[in-house]
Formats: sequence, structure tokens, C-alpha cells
Amino acid sequence: MRETVVKSHPIDTVFRADRLPHIFCSGCGIGPATHAYAQAILESGIPKDLHACVSGIGCSARVPGYMDVDSYHTTHGRGIPFAMAIAVVKPEMEVTVFSGDGDLFGIGGNHFIHAARRNVDINVICINNFNYGMTGGQVGPTTPLGARATTAPYGNTEHPFNLPYLAAATGAVFVARWTALHVRQLKDAILRAMQKKGFTFIEVLSPCPVGFGSPNDIGDALEEVWLYRERCVVDHNANLADLEIDLRRKDAPFVMGNFVDIERPPFDPLAMMKNKGE
Repeated sequence: MRETVVKSHPIDTVFRADRLPHIFCSGCGIGPATHAYAQAILESGIPKDLHACVSGIGCSARVPGYMDVDSYHTTHGRGIPFAMAIAVVKPEMEVTVFSGDGDLFGIGGNHFIHAARRNVDINVICINNFNYGMTGGQVGPTTPLGARATTAPYGNTEHPFNLPYLAAATGAVFVARWTALHVRQLKDAILRAMQKKGFTFIEVLSPCPVGFGSPNDIGDALEEVWLYRERCVVDHNANLADLEIDLRRKDAPFVMGNFVDIERPPFDPLAMMKNKGE
């Protein structure tokens, strides 16, 4: 049998393989999510030059540096307004914000709700690892009740955001949640988001074995992924108010799915100004 030498991976056209090895911790879920995003770019049919990837600060925010498309690593919590500027001035661009739960919903929460309200034509992919992973494992806006963190050694007492519920309530036209284990479903969700005009949101539950798994006795990354395998259920028609993540109850499911897929006019201030001028 003749050996076939493969000189490159199919996603190398949109991924900076020359930057490998990556800087992420062993077992981190950002890698599978990045691969799903890259695969969606290839399958979208949208030319690479028309894709832009924007982030704020954090572990997940390093992703644009690995994507071989127009990439922008902005300041903490400011990825969405930066992406909004690109989308408004260059509406032909497919703009994706790829960042973490702390960056998007802690520091940048105000930007999220108003971009969704306006229905700005951007895609937001949130890697939710339930803590501020890069800066020391502090409690974040999605840390589950009772979960331990460096700023909550006896358990978090602050009620976390239910991200899909928040995104839908503020006006997103596509809302989904998957995990770093559900790579095919995640890729399909990102691809669907790219086909939509308006504000789309995808939450990706991701292992953080150092910042979250260890202090909460979950174990290593494989054990956290196994937790997803055991407790995740897919229900596209789930009541969004019931999507909270509860680690305290062993029987509480983690609900996955594509929950919202609607149409409404995207934000287009340039067209509004043109119409007023006429």
C-alpha cells in the first residue's frame, strides 16, 4: 500500500498553523470550538477576505490571533462595539466576535444587550467556562450557584446569567447553546448564524480544568467532558427560562439546542441616513 503524504490540513487556509503549538491549557475547550468556527467559514461559501474575527481580552479572546482572516484583538469587553463598527461601515463583511463569558457579559455586558437590541449584523460566539480563567479563576457572570472560585472559596452566592434567555430577551435572531463536545452541532449552528442577517448568539460550554474543574472537584478535562456527555440533553423547543446550569443537583440536565431562529430587519443606520436625505 502506497503512503499518501498530506502536506496540509483543509482548515489551514483559514487557520494560522504556523502559530502552533497553541498557548491554551491541556484539555481546554477553546480548540474544538475554534475548529468548528474554521470549518463553518470553509462551508459558508463566503470568501475568506469577507470574514472578520474580533475579540476582547481573555483566553478565548486569543482565537483571532490563530485565524487567517482579518482579526482584531481589542480591549477588555469592547469586542462587540468594535465589531459593530466593522459591520455598519462594511456590511458585506461576515463579522464574528469570539470571546469569553467574563469579557462579553461581565466587562462588556452593556454592549451585548444594546447590540442585540439594535439587531446589529454580527455573530457572537461565547466560550463559557464559568470563570475568569485567564486572570486567576475568579467568579464571573456565569459561575453557577454554589460553585467555588478563587473569589468564592465557600461557593458562589451570586445568581448567574442564563445566557440564551438573555440573548433572546434582548432581540437576537438566532440563539443556540452547545458544548465543546458537540463539535458537529456547533459547526452547524455557526454556519446557520453566518446565513442570518442580524444579531446571532451561540454559547459554548467549555472545560476549564485549571480555573474551574479543579476547585470544584470535577477532575481533569476529560471528566468535565464526560459530565457534559452524561447530563446534556437536546431540546430545541426548551423554555428559555429553564436553561440555567445547576451543578448542585446531580439530576439537573444541561439543555442544548438551537433555540431561536427568527427574522427581523438588521441595524442599518447608513440606509436610514440615505433615506432621510432623499
